[in-house]
Amino acid sequence: MALRDTTRPETAGPRRRRAAVPAADPVRAEPPPTALDAADRERLLGGTHHDPHALLGAHPVPGGTVFRALRPNARSVSVVIDGMSTRLASDGGGLFSAVLPHPEIPEYTLLVAYDDGEQETHDPYRFLPALGELDLHLIREGRHEELWRALGAEPMTHQGVAGTRFTVWAPNARGVRVAGDFTYWDGTQYPMRSLGASGVWELFLPGIGEGSRYKFEITSRHGHRFLKADPMARGTEVPPDTASVVTVSHYTWGDADWMAHRGDTPVHEAPFSVYEVHLPSWRPGLTYRQLADELPAYVAEMGFTHVELMPVAGHPFSGSWGYQVTSYYAPTPRLGSPDDFRYLVDALHRAGIGVIMDWVPAHFPKDDWALARFDGEPLYEPGDWRRAEHPDWGTYEFDYGRTEVRNFLVANAVYWCEQFHIDGLRVDAVASMLYLDYSRDSGQWEPNVFGGREDLDAVAFLQEMNATVYRRCPGVVTIAEESTAWDGVTRPTDGGGLGFGLKWNMGWMHDSLEYVQKEPVHRKYHHHELTFSMVYAYSENYVLPISHDEVVHGKQALVSKMPGDWWQRRADHRAYLAFMWAHPGKQLLFMGQEFAQGAEWSEAHGPEWWLLGDDYHSAGDHRGVRDLVRDLNGRYRELPALWQRDTDPGGFRWVLCDAADDNVFAFLRFDAAGSPLLAVTNFSPVVRHDYRLWVPEEVPAWQEVLNTDDVRYGGGGVTAEGPLKPADGMLSLTLPPLATVWLTPVT
Repeated sequence: MALRDTTRPETAGPRRRRAAVPAADPVRAEPPPTALDAADRERLLGGTHHDPHALLGAHPVPGGTVFRALRPNARSVSVVIDGMSTRLASDGGGLFSAVLPHPEIPEYTLLVAYDDGEQETHDPYRFLPALGELDLHLIREGRHEELWRALGAEPMTHQGVAGTRFTVWAPNARGVRVAGDFTYWDGTQYPMRSLGASGVWELFLPGIGEGSRYKFEITSRHGHRFLKADPMARGTEVPPDTASVVTVSHYTWGDADWMAHRGDTPVHEAPFSVYEVHLPSWRPGLTYRQLADELPAYVAEMGFTHVELMPVAGHPFSGSWGYQVTSYYAPTPRLGSPDDFRYLVDALHRAGIGVIMDWVPAHFPKDDWALARFDGEPLYEPGDWRRAEHPDWGTYEFDYGRTEVRNFLVANAVYWCEQFHIDGLRVDAVASMLYLDYSRDSGQWEPNVFGGREDLDAVAFLQEMNATVYRRCPGVVTIAEESTAWDGVTRPTDGGGLGFGLKWNMGWMHDSLEYVQKEPVHRKYHHHELTFSMVYAYSENYVLPISHDEVVHGKQALVSKMPGDWWQRRADHRAYLAFMWAHPGKQLLFMGQEFAQGAEWSEAHGPEWWLLGDDYHSAGDHRGVRDLVRDLNGRYRELPALWQRDTDPGGFRWVLCDAADDNVFAFLRFDAAGSPLLAVTNFSPVVRHDYRLWVPEEVPAWQEVLNTDDVRYGGGGVTAEGPLKPADGMLSLTLPPLATVWLTPVT
């Protein structure tokens, strides 16, 4: 017999059918039902009873079995046993009960009559807990590495019946109920039971499945009642709607080969060139699946090894670019379903492109329907006001000292890597997590137990997250956006480090941009800003980032930061990128900068693709820069000297670091076999003829493999023809203006 939940969907309309019962009039139950204790009744109807299963459902009593159901707005409720229906008496308040002469609890269903029809359904209160003791133990210990399998909305078959198990952690709540489109958002009908010291509440609802929208109706210890979205929801409504959605993945992956081999070479010894993308604006209006038709092809053509996606997790305000997350376990539904996002990741993998995702465990917004004061008390955020609020962003910080909160975040990192095949997590705002006094004045923070400013709980969390991800997810890399001189960000956790694989080199980014924004005549006074990075280049495993943060909020697009006329700006732009690609460390470039977009990025409009129009003569400036970036990536992949020894000081040697008056920099990179690459940059707008540089004597001749002044890129064409042979250990070059040249030994 097909059964359906008793209440009516708000959007699809009621699904009713008459129960298959005999035509005879239902029998009125005798004797009268056993009345509830007044206190129990008040707590049950008020949504504050910790164990509604002890009152509702079927229970042995003297004289048989008492059946009790809570069905607000029902005209009548009957128990159906072996095809025979017996009506329960109304006790008021939506309660119905009767004692039937059954010495043992039989198999039964409920037949619920409303003004417009009847429904037959299994009784949710006849089911045992659908969450095991091991799950509860791991949750209490903060060690449930697959927390998404224990908490949230999980469609399942329980005791032979299909439905959905709802579970939520709310240890301070007096009561929790499930409300949804299947209850017209009234939680009265479905109170949940407390599973003891774990702080978890649970209820299995038969007949509820995929697509159902729901929230948890929580009553706080102070008696306040409010609706909260599920912190563990794997699906959500499209903003501005805020409900959680019961979701099941049906996706079949096609990237087995990629997953098996992505970790074959350690990331710090492999090519790693990243294209940073804001998915909603890369091509505005495209869904995940439509992006899968275009983004992998474009990134592959441009030669990038990875994409980095700005935060994908659910966020209510698009203007936050995803950095104010309310749904940590659900991809934003603005572009499609979770399986649609899997399809995009799969397409990128099948195109040979790794996927890094921005992850935001530093803070969360104060929206009253989400994580903030979740059960009426500070729960995910610290209780101390000095630590709870992030002073820069008007958000809450996480309480990293609470085991369940730390578990929520660690499991979330694992979730994206395992369930969505993410290859890397770039962790946002790590510096704000590490320091108790971050953006705080005296009196607004309290030192740690050792009297220091370090947040020891945050340190422990980051170490646990990194260790867990690397243990469970081979081939995944974690990347820290950390802007201070914290020691050991990329040192392994067993050596006292934070355990990240890579760290954004914010110092290099700030110094190098400060240099190139100067007029060439003034650059000699800032020469050290491009050489200083080599003092600390091997202190961590670095990524050189030109990210979205550098091309918004009045900072100007990369090409617009450059001084001079349009030709000089483009030339500086090209020279800078080639200098960056040759410098020790991995690379990251934000979308639009690969073709020298002149305007700042706008999340509403995305990259200015029209600049690459059909007419090469009108679009040549931008196409030339795009072609250079494509060739930079191509040469980069081909030349192990540029990536194989990024973390080895022996892989770098200055050739010329003190030519401040000339604005010239020259250095050698070496691969594992010792084969060199010579990179020379002239950041002045004049051609330098017969410029002499020392080179290794064992190389008899050199050849240009890349020159940013090539006419193909929009340059002036000052390039070398044929091999260049050194004399007496010195190589004589003609350096093009505002250009970078790469040379390798002639083979």
